[in-house]
Amino acid sequence: MGFYSIDEKAMSSAYPNIERELAFYQNRVQGVIEGFQKRYGKEPRIFSAPGRTEIGGNHTDHQHGCVLAAAVDLDILGAALPNGTKAIRVFSEGFHTVEVNIQDLSVREEEKNTSASLVRGIAAKMIEKGYPIEGFDLYATSNVLKGSGLSSSAAFEVLLGTVMNELFCGGKISPVDIATIGQYAENKYFGKMSGLMDQTASAVGGIVSIDFHNKAPIVKKLDFEFKNSGYSLCIIDSGADHADLSDQYSAIPLEMGQVAKELGAEVLRDIDPREFISKLGNIRKSVGDRAVFRALHFYRENQRAIDEAKRLAQGDFLGFLSLVNESGLSSLMYLQNVSVEGSVKNQEVLYALMACDILLDGRGAFRVHGGGFAGTVQAFVPNEMLMEFKNGIEAMVGEGSCHVLSIRMAGGIELTREG
Repeated sequence: MGFYSIDEKAMSSAYPNIERELAFYQNRVQGVIEGFQKRYGKEPRIFSAPGRTEIGGNHTDHQHGCVLAAAVDLDILGAALPNGTKAIRVFSEGFHTVEVNIQDLSVREEEKNTSASLVRGIAAKMIEKGYPIEGFDLYATSNVLKGSGLSSSAAFEVLLGTVMNELFCGGKISPVDIATIGQYAENKYFGKMSGLMDQTASAVGGIVSIDFHNKAPIVKKLDFEFKNSGYSLCIIDSGADHADLSDQYSAIPLEMGQVAKELGAEVLRDIDPREFISKLGNIRKSVGDRAVFRALHFYRENQRAIDEAKRLAQGDFLGFLSLVNESGLSSLMYLQNVSVEGSVKNQEVLYALMACDILLDGRGAFRVHGGGFAGTVQAFVPNEMLMEFKNGIEAMVGEGSCHVLSIRMAGGIELTREG
């Protein structure tokens, strides 16, 4: 690779299964190098940003609660170099080239909901913070599953932040700052009012606990090696249609907010759960029963996310799995984000949960993953029954529906080193 060579330690940190899948990762890295060379004619530096999985804290972040999340071994891989101009040029396989002039970083309405808005927003925030960002070329490829709740958008934001950090800032920007810069771009430039969980998990890596109670989230990376747990992480695509569900998703924070407002606050985290319990009779008359159920889910799920982090820190993986199952039941019973309201014939997420229940038969754990309704299911499966489980899921739910993932320790990272 000329002046830069592959950093084997960084590769191992990014890809926990590299020893048994070495050829796959070598070919993937070589492919992005060749793609960059063909397009830009130079030897690039290589970067990676992972997708993420939510482990605990289902719909708690928007109420300033606690979550538990982890980086996974699916990522966006990028090759990049400065280009000596004021233009950032990004080519992602399967998409058109995006070009942004860093001398014009104002919000553009016509760019909202596009990758160009994220490029412009991240560059704008970094320059606003005083970082010496210049133009660069980026060639990227992704194997982060679309529509899986693994947050390919956050991985893209973290990749951009990591590239700019390493090319122009000497790696001085912290992972949490890269995450907040990505969130800023997504909120202000892309036009989506996302929380910070996705970007933080992708930027920091490993398993992270995040407490959103204060303006500056408290982020702690847990000292826990998932690969030594004896379990595998599976994400199951329910096959549901994601279209026209905005109202279903929006109703959850709306109804939780209604309960908080009844108690004199903007978010539930600012209200003591004992006060909520003491006023249940009056609250249900004002906002209805479902809002009360969802508020109760928040309080219990928030504490569960805290307890899950403690169990992992103590090495109590079975205790952690018990809490994961509790989370799944709470999402079904109280949060009610497993089935679309009024749907009788099509209840794909609940069907996928049923398949997990049948196949695991009291072993491991399973729960709805991410937003719910038409999303995915997460399962922790004992290694000795992994293939039986995967085959069973694909027979019941659909071929290719069960994805076996690993948790990776690295967040956004450069995979090359000088020399």
